[in-house]
Amino acid sequence: MRIDSHQHYWKLDRGDYGWITPAKTVLYRDYLPEDLLPHLLKNDFDASIVVQAAATLEETDYLLSLADSTDSIIGVVGWLDLNDPAYQEHYERFSQHSKYVGFRIMIQAMEDANVMLEPHFVEALKFFAEQDVPVDLLVHCSQLDVLIRLLDQVPNLRGVIDHIAKPLIAEGVLEPWRTQMSTLAASHPKLYCKLSGMVTEADFEAWKPEDFTLYVEHALEAFGWDRVMYGSDWPVSNLAASYDQLVDLLNTRISLVAEDADEEKLAKLFGGNAKEFYKL
Repeated sequence: MRIDSHQHYWKLDRGDYGWITPAKTVLYRDYLPEDLLPHLLKNDFDASIVVQAAATLEETDYLLSLADSTDSIIGVVGWLDLNDPAYQEHYERFSQHSKYVGFRIMIQAMEDANVMLEPHFVEALKFFAEQDVPVDLLVHCSQLDVLIRLLDQVPNLRGVIDHIAKPLIAEGVLEPWRTQMSTLAASHPKLYCKLSGMVTEADFEAWKPEDFTLYVEHALEAFGWDRVMYGSDWPVSNLAASYDQLVDLLNTRISLVAEDADEEKLAKLFGGNAKEFYKL
């Protein structure tokens, strides 16, 4: 099964997508399953994981309702507020749905990522680590030092770093991202990495395929073929590339940096690892 491990749906009149403004012209419209399906079919994907795009419980309910009527949605990654004393209750309610596969922490949106090191936050993640719940980690490369300290306290978390931790691709900067990603991958065998969201960290208008080569190479080197997964980040990716371009970009970069990329390994990248991580 080929799975796109990371995409979004939204309906603007729901009112909880404040970050999508008219200035983001390509994104300022509804994006629903019928819009993505042609792209999935054209690129031989069987299903996708839809990921929260609003920090509300209501949006998670909305995505689960979409999943009820959409065969191509194989899993929903929702949202939880770990500062809410009732977070376990919300999790238990969501987890009753057969397509709920976990939740995402929006570290990127935190003014100070150090709040993740506060005792109540660490205890919350320890609870989910004990339950072996998949947790998406939306983190910017500037916050990786805090993520390292957090995961040192929760070493068994089943986590996945979204968008290869948003390195400074437009500037061609590799360090300290490269060293920090190696540290995380080596120290936490249950930590995965999504090869997603890369084009929107590059120059939207003038990116070149070679801009991504070293980043893809290092992600594969650090995490290995068993802990990486393809994600489109559609429709956010439309800011910089078409869906076809995303698939072609990753395929061509892999062909350059990985001589051992046989059919079995590519099957893991394009679906098998997502199935394993999210317990599909």
